[in-house]
This record gives sequence, structure tokens and C-alpha cells, in this order.
Amino acid sequence: ARERIWLYRLLGREKMRRYLLSAAAVCAVTAGQAAFADEAAARKWIDEEFQPSVLTKDEQMGEMQWFMTAAEPFKGMEINVLSEGIPTHSYESEVLTKAFEEITGIKVNHQILGEGEVVQAVQTQMQTQRNLYDAYVNDSDLIGTHSRLQLAHNLTDMMAGDFKAQTNPGLDLEDFMGTQFTTGPDGDLYQLPDQQFANLYWFRKDWFDRADLQEAFKAKYGYDLGVPVNWSAYEDIAEFFSEDVKEIDGTTIYGHMDYGKRAPDLGWRMTDAWLSMAGAGSKGEPNGVPIDEWGIRMEAGSCNPAGASVSRGGAANGPAAVYAIRKWDEWLRKYAPPGAASYDFYQSLPALAQGNVAQQIFWYTAFTADMVKPKSEGNNTVDDAGAPLWRMAPSPHGPYWEEGQKVGYQDVGSWTFLKSTPLERSQAAWLYAQFVVSKTVDVKKSHVGLTFIRDSSVNHESFSERSANLGGLVEFYRSPDRVAWSPTGVNVPDYPKLAQIWWQQIGDVNSGAFTPQEAMNRLAEEMDITMARMQRADEQAEIYGGCGPRLNEEKDAEWWYANGGAKPPLENEKPAGQTVNYDELVARWASQ
Repeated sequence: ARERIWLYRLLGREKMRRYLLSAAAVCAVTAGQAAFADEAAARKWIDEEFQPSVLTKDEQMGEMQWFMTAAEPFKGMEINVLSEGIPTHSYESEVLTKAFEEITGIKVNHQILGEGEVVQAVQTQMQTQRNLYDAYVNDSDLIGTHSRLQLAHNLTDMMAGDFKAQTNPGLDLEDFMGTQFTTGPDGDLYQLPDQQFANLYWFRKDWFDRADLQEAFKAKYGYDLGVPVNWSAYEDIAEFFSEDVKEIDGTTIYGHMDYGKRAPDLGWRMTDAWLSMAGAGSKGEPNGVPIDEWGIRMEAGSCNPAGASVSRGGAANGPAAVYAIRKWDEWLRKYAPPGAASYDFYQSLPALAQGNVAQQIFWYTAFTADMVKPKSEGNNTVDDAGAPLWRMAPSPHGPYWEEGQKVGYQDVGSWTFLKSTPLERSQAAWLYAQFVVSKTVDVKKSHVGLTFIRDSSVNHESFSERSANLGGLVEFYRSPDRVAWSPTGVNVPDYPKLAQIWWQQIGDVNSGAFTPQEAMNRLAEEMDITMARMQRADEQAEIYGGCGPRLNEEKDAEWWYANGGAKPPLENEKPAGQTVNYDELVARWASQ
């Protein structure tokens, strides 16, 4: 104000009027230049980075212009988001943040941590109500937690309310493959998918196709060497390569690969549907009803978990679950490379790339991007031309499994926004989340990370051209079979509190401190104790919105075996091995 009075006195009324008009003109020109610069940045990114795309370049530019306009109130803001460390998120953190800032003026610090640390950060922010990050790429495994605790924004409500002005009209939720997994029991969307990957069976097709190995395998086991349909065949194949073949081209080889380090990712190794692959739990998709893949019981039509122990109608320590843990431990010790028992999730990938493993029963397709790297980068599972010597196929199942049960796990890392984040920061983060999953960006991002989230992307012609070099990934995600692989569901009332129990108890099997049965008894009991605390909190203050646990009274295992609880023990846990020809399997996918 003082400066304006001084200028007015110095220049006089008319000169002051001309000065203000010229200042306004300068501001208008500057604003116009800024807008032009934003458009120039958008065109540069579209031309140089965001190809191919399901959109034309003009359509991409139209979408980017929407982002520029919607971001105007947040220009100059700096926000913080968090995700786990896989190639998809590295691309977002290193490339897409730069594009977003140049196009919108919003700076994003996209931090990468281990998955356990991401879950811990989410839990800490929910418990303390302090804003640690403005958004998280948080597994949809927490859908039961978010829909109960109501500490995360309901995106259906927000898109119609406080996020309405920041919601991309071209978002096209129907194009996303995983929204069924990020929808709560109330039918509302709580998380927006950012990346998606399944755990499948991985094998060395070049070895499986060798006539001498096929002949030797059939002579010993009486059936064809092929993709195992059941765990009996998987075990036979593991034994065959480890104990009969032993060496290929001068390299000692092994019939199995896994990991066993006592760390948080060992818990996910089991909760990511390992028990249901063995046959624990109930029929039902995407998750078993009433018993899910964690062994937690929740009756149809209820939102109240009733227990994990066999004595409460659950299956976490039932015969199928114990069998699953026993086989994990046994195969790891007998058929995997030395040292595998001390690997964690992140160490197991480079070990597999050494090229000395015949098969892996539990392999995450998030590793595809690394497994198609050239030999020059240390990947010994591709040929000299870069074509994969391996393939992926559906996961085999254990003897307790029945038709209609879940056959495997699918991770759906999804954008999650907590209510403890200031609204303005959530709105800016919502824009960034939509940017990195937009149709402008998604085909290119999918080529980098190979973690498909959109039907339009996986069906893009560029993936038809590339599919032969991706080991079956494109065929799997184009097939309707993909829906049989699903994340943790709504039976789990508080994922962070219950997940940490798993790796601690399962780690005691690997160390030899407890037998599989003892460890699973302890795990089931600890889950029930934890859920009992949740029940008291919910009954007293509706912490879980009235949908917290309501534990069943304990009854004998035999009663539950006969009344819809855990499956009783089988007399024979190793039926005849069964395999299928891989090429016939892919042909079936392609015909659906």
C-alpha cells in the first residue's frame, strides 16, 4: 500500500492509471506464457514419452489440458506420496513425477519403500491421525480395514463431493480390471487401482520341451512332463530336476525356488492365497465364503468375522493349512538352491535370474519386467536374441482344493487417501493418482512395469506385437481366467494388525523352533486373541463401524468338520500327479 501511495504522488493520477494498465498487461502476458509453457510441456511428453497410447495425440492433449486446468489452484504445491518398490512405481517416481510437475506445476515427492514399511506408514497415520503422506499406493488387501475403520476416504462419495472438480471426466472406471477388489461391502469404491499382478506358476519351457527329459520323466512317474495341475505333479517335477537331472549344460540345477527369511514378506507369501491354493477355506470367488484364504470365518451376509481357529469355525490351523505350510518348508529344504531359506521376497528374483531353477510354484508376475531383461544384464533365462526361455501358467492346487475355490492371489496396489490428510493436499494427490493411471499414460507405463490395470491397455495392439516375448503374461490377462486370482477380501477386519502375526509364526517353522501344526495353532490363537480385542473395541465404541469381529464360542474340531468348518484330514495327501500341455493351455486362453 505504501508503494502504491508513493507512486501515485510521484506520477500523478493519469500516469498512475497508465502504469497499472501496463502492469496488468504484463501479468496477462506472463500468465499466457505460463499456460503456453504448460501446453508445450504436455506436447513434449506426449510426443517423446507417452507413446503408444489408446488415445490419439489430440485426445491425449485434450486430457492433459483438463489436468492443467484442474491443477491451477494447486500450482506451486509440493506433495508427498508413498509406494512399494517395483518397476512400475520406480517409473512413476523417476519419470511421471517430472512430467506431472512440468504439465501441472505440482511437485510430487514419490517415495519408494518396502511393502512392510508402506503398511506400517499407513497404520501409523491411521493410529496417530498425523499426516505422514498425502496418498499411498496401498494393497487392496486392506479393503476390509478401510471399509470398516472409515479412516480412508470413500472415493465414490469424494468423486461426487470434495473431489468432484478434480475428477478426470476421462477416468473411465469401467476400464479398470481391479475395481471389484477395491470396492467395500457397501458397494462403494475406496481405492483406485494403480498396478496389478498375479502369482502364477513359472517354469523353464526349454527344459520341459526336451525329448530326453520328457522320456525320462514319463519312465519314472508314468505321466507326461508338463505344467502341473496339482501339487503332487509339482513335487514330482521338483524331485526329478533336483535328484535325477541334477545338471544341464554344466550348471547344477534345482527343481524348486522359494524364500523363507523371517521378515514381513514371508507373511504375505502365505496370506497371498497359499492356504487356499492347498485347499483350505471355502468355495467362492473372489474369496471363499464363509472361510477365506486366511482361514478366517465370516458368514454370508455378515460383516463380522467369527474366528480363525478350527475350534471357532475357521481354518487357519486346519489340516489343509498345516499341509500347505509343511509343503512350503519341505520343498524349500529339499529342492531349492542353497541359501533360499534365508532369502526374502526381493532377493528371490535375482536368484531366479541365474538360470539354474526349473520351476517355481509361487511366482509374482510383477517380476516379468526383470525376467525379460537381456543376458547382458545378468538374466540367464532368455536366449541370445532376448526371447524368454520360460513361461508362466496357472498355479497348481493341493489335494484339499475343490472346484469353485480361489486358485491364486492377485495384488492390486491402489491409491488410498486417508481422512487425516488436509483436503487441499488430498485433492492435489488425487490429481497425481489419476495422472499416472490415465489413458494418456497407461499403455506406456504398462510396457515399462507390465502390471496391467486397464482392459484397454492389455488389449492394445502393441501388446499383441510384444506378447511372444512376455512368457504368457498378455494371454493370461486377456483371458477370463484372471478373475480366479484375487486379493485378500473383506473377512480380514484389520490387515496391519493381523498380517504381522503371520511372518513371526511362520518364521518359527523355517527356524525349526516349531512344527507346522504347532506354528499354525499359535497363529490361529493369536489371530483370535487380536480379533477379540477388536471385538471389545467395536462393541464399546463402534471402532469398526459395527462390523468388527464377533467370535464364535469354541467347539470340538470334529463338530466343525461335520458342520461347514475346516476340512477334515485326508487319508492320502498325495494323489496321482496330473499335468497339462502348455501350448494347449494357451490355445484355450486365446479361444475364450
